[in-house]
Amino acid sequence: MDIQERIRNLPKVHLHCHLDGSVRPETLMEIALKENIPLPAYELEELKEHIQVQNKCLSLKEYLKKFVYPISVMQKKEYLKRIAFELIEDCSIENIRYVEIRFAPYLHISQGLSEEDVIEAVLQGIKEGEEKFRVHSNIIISFLRHETIDKNLHQLQAAAKYLGKGVVAVDLAGNEDDYPPELFIDLFNKSKVMGFHITIHAGETGIAENIEKSIRLLHAERIGHGVSAIKDSNIMKLLKEKNIPLEVCVTSNYNTEIIENINDHPIKQFYDRDIKVTVSTDNNTVSNVTLTYELCLLNKSFKFTVEDIINIIKNGIEASFCNDELKKKLLKELSQF
Repeated sequence: MDIQERIRNLPKVHLHCHLDGSVRPETLMEIALKENIPLPAYELEELKEHIQVQNKCLSLKEYLKKFVYPISVMQKKEYLKRIAFELIEDCSIENIRYVEIRFAPYLHISQGLSEEDVIEAVLQGIKEGEEKFRVHSNIIISFLRHETIDKNLHQLQAAAKYLGKGVVAVDLAGNEDDYPPELFIDLFNKSKVMGFHITIHAGETGIAENIEKSIRLLHAERIGHGVSAIKDSNIMKLLKEKNIPLEVCVTSNYNTEIIENINDHPIKQFYDRDIKVTVSTDNNTVSNVTLTYELCLLNKSFKFTVEDIINIIKNGIEASFCNDELKKKLLKELSQF
């Protein structure tokens, strides 16, 4: 058995996966044609050029433009449910045993759905997926930095109705250059008091201090990306002392020009310095990757051994926001492998 097959067979967990960045191109095309939603192309391979990054974007902002078309077809409950179900099916194909799926409900209300409707549709999809494919899952609700305080607070109230019923955490995503963590202190104080777990996109685009601010001001239990931590020894020390896991997405960071070459990614330096590293895709479709591919990349580009990769999967289980019973089950499955 070669190493790629061994990694594919490993029971895996996926902690940083955006729903709108993981829509199957075929599904996007089908829904758009049915609903008369304009697309930039009507041949599947040509459409993929508009919704997937083939190599690199000029910036994170350009990368985010790829989400316009999937979001346009995610405006009805039946489609949200289907897309969530299909993502669980895709997880099952590569033996992902647990996934945390994140999205911003207020991006899906342009045709009359409420935020509660959106959450319920996704919950229905993942529940049916779990029943059919035995893949466990939970939801993370994302706040977007550029949205108003009132809009984010309204979404928090909607999410709170499903806390402990499939929703486990909140997230902050978007343009961290112009919207620093201190703008969101009240929002995440409220989230913490309500009982949400918290993960924050920080240090993705080069501002290392946002990692520390996210931990100290916003109660971050995990950091999404965190690439720029390598620039600051104090932040590296903070991550290690507080045992804050990083949700590392190597290919996505390459796509967005955060690193010039794959081999420039600091993931091996993080791992060797005992930072708690986990690995995710960020966006299956937009980055055109799978979790298996990302884990194989660790071996190919950074010389991680299979034992190292198993340890990273273990980190992911321990860092997940699922309950202790499920964590024990996932750890047992991994140890049996």
